[in-house]
Amino acid sequence: MKKHILTLTFALLAVGLYAQPGNPSNPVPLDAGISILIAAGAAYGAKKVNDLRKRG
Repeated sequence: MKKHILTLTFALLAVGLYAQPGNPSNPVPLDAGISILIAAGAAYGAKKVNDLRKRG
């Protein structure tokens, strides 16, 4: 039940991120930061999978 509530909360909070008005005249480049976060997440996931395979 906690998992469902947490998922619903994050889903509803994500909707608020799109509530910014209009198209900004000076957009912020997010490419480098997002790429680093994706790479870090993939590395962390690979480490967890590797740890689970070694343990089991």
